[in-house]
Amino acid sequence: MNRIRVMGCFCKSLCFLALLFSVPLYAETFSFKADKMSGSRATGQEVLVLSGNAEVHSDSIILKADRIEIQGADNEFIDCSGNVWGLEEEKNIIFRTDRLRYDRTQKIARLEGDSTLEDRNNEVVAKGRFIEYNDGNETAVFQVAVRLFKESIVCRSEYAVYNRDEQLLDLAGFPVVFKNDDEFHADRIRVNLDTEDVSMEGTVSGSIKGEE
Repeated sequence: MNRIRVMGCFCKSLCFLALLFSVPLYAETFSFKADKMSGSRATGQEVLVLSGNAEVHSDSIILKADRIEIQGADNEFIDCSGNVWGLEEEKNIIFRTDRLRYDRTQKIARLEGDSTLEDRNNEVVAKGRFIEYNDGNETAVFQVAVRLFKESIVCRSEYAVYNRDEQLLDLAGFPVVFKNDDEFHADRIRVNLDTEDVSMEGTVSGSIKGEE
């Protein structure tokens, strides 16, 4: 008898999930899996909570975390926490963070806590305590303890804007750029990550090591 009840609850859960995702958002394929699931479809309170090895897959992004909460009538808001890992497949961007909030409508991801964004196609790795990545205009804003690495360039600052399409990095808040053995300080620094050109504004200082 208990087995029949368990099977009945399991079937009801499957029906609930089928109803929840029966209409794809913007023709996207949307799927998920987790150890546990709970949720509601009450109007204005649509929420699905996945816990334990939670994963969400869409046509463009994969998200993994200890806990994932999906909100909205069209499942447009995703809140991930605990060992968060994500992949933007088309652009080959990987990110890791303590917490991630993702708006599927605006295609904006906000990373909070110790966060890393790895742009594999452009060989750029960037870190910060807060990162906002806008997939629409391909820009990322970094704040607090910012670090960016590409080949022979290392950049540090408290604030930075990375334009992925143009390969430009704007630094502010005590910015420092290390290029091979050279070191640059200024109020504001712009780095062309493609050509490795560095331009500076404000109080400028640094050191350049000559050839032996």
